[in-house]
Amino acid sequence: MGIIAELLQNVPLPKMVRVRQQFDSSEIHDVTEALRGQIRRTEITGRIQKGMRVAVAVGSRGMAELPTIVRVVVEELNKLGASPFIVPAMGSHGGATAAGQIEVLANLGITESSAGCPVISSMDVVELGALANGLPVLIDKHAYEADGIVVINRIKAHNAFTGPIESGLAKMITIGLGKQKGADSCHMFGFHRMAEHILEMTKIKLEKAPFLFGVGTVENAYDRIARIVVALPEGIIETDRKLLIEAKANLSQILFKDIDVLIVDQLGKEFSGGGMDSHTVGRASTTCVSPAAQPPARLVVLDVTDRSHGNACGMGLADFSTRRLFNKIDFDFTYANILTSTAIPSGRIPLIMESDRLAIQGAVKTCNAPDMSRIRMVRIPNSLHLGEIYISEAMLAEAELCKDSTILTQPAELVFDEAGNFSDLGFNHREE
Repeated sequence: MGIIAELLQNVPLPKMVRVRQQFDSSEIHDVTEALRGQIRRTEITGRIQKGMRVAVAVGSRGMAELPTIVRVVVEELNKLGASPFIVPAMGSHGGATAAGQIEVLANLGITESSAGCPVISSMDVVELGALANGLPVLIDKHAYEADGIVVINRIKAHNAFTGPIESGLAKMITIGLGKQKGADSCHMFGFHRMAEHILEMTKIKLEKAPFLFGVGTVENAYDRIARIVVALPEGIIETDRKLLIEAKANLSQILFKDIDVLIVDQLGKEFSGGGMDSHTVGRASTTCVSPAAQPPARLVVLDVTDRSHGNACGMGLADFSTRRLFNKIDFDFTYANILTSTAIPSGRIPLIMESDRLAIQGAVKTCNAPDMSRIRMVRIPNSLHLGEIYISEAMLAEAELCKDSTILTQPAELVFDEAGNFSDLGFNHREE
């Protein structure tokens, strides 16, 4: 037995209870028809001319129904006589390489076959101008040289800054379509200037590049589309403003406060651009955002998803992690993202333990809870899907009184395999 295992072997772990959390589940049940109806409005179709080459900007976020949305946009453009193609619009993601960004899209279900059009990936950019402070305004070369541009993104709260517009269509235009160099420019002065820079750069791009429309979605707390809007270029900024308010109202959350240890099974770019959403875990990589959640005393992250391609941004928010996650880190992918965003804390290495059990025991030992028998521990599959979570036995009475929670199981010991790891990592997540 090694010294770490010896130090932690007698740290008790509480029994856990599976709980269902209820949130507003309003959603659009037929996304395809809703989107077709929006695009077929005369003010949209009147902008499309036969023979136009149209760049469809698709990002790296795991937004709900993304393959469907992309396919429908392409189909509608084809019906109007245009020739659409996809450009990856994801800043520095995918290791800041053209091939890496194609791979990111493929893992989100976006390929030439699924979309029905070519994918043209390049890191080349064109400079459209500069802000008053000298920062260049850059855009993907292939998108700029097209006859028209369509941008697709979900509108949501950003995990690193707060502003009137955060993560949405404008951010996709400024940072996503800016590729690595454009994203680097927008981040240059830090996140405290981010909201300002996104707005100013978006205005310049909307004026000087051939944008046709934007497709924006708002998701409910269950990662399903609650609203879909097709906005004209002149309405994109206002659409972002209005839908951000709705998106923040829809945020899922952990209904229980004063958490001693929070366990996150998986971080991933499909859950949050920061790997773990600060509004869920209560910690952020910058001081420019006030997370909606109260921070736990200790935070554990156990793994990174395959779809993240080794981009472990967000691990720095955790206190403890595992050898499994560490061995999956692609430092080129991770550090390209970190160096571009300038959010250094996101890429720091937590204490690395050899197993899930040891990582959790390390967090329990160091959380300074006054009564170990009453430890308040919560386990979630990731920072996005909070419909079902685990809470420790000490929180059971609280769950019974909470009108938005349903107790699903009796208290039970945590089950690990022979190596000390969970066999149901991510709870084998499935939304119902």
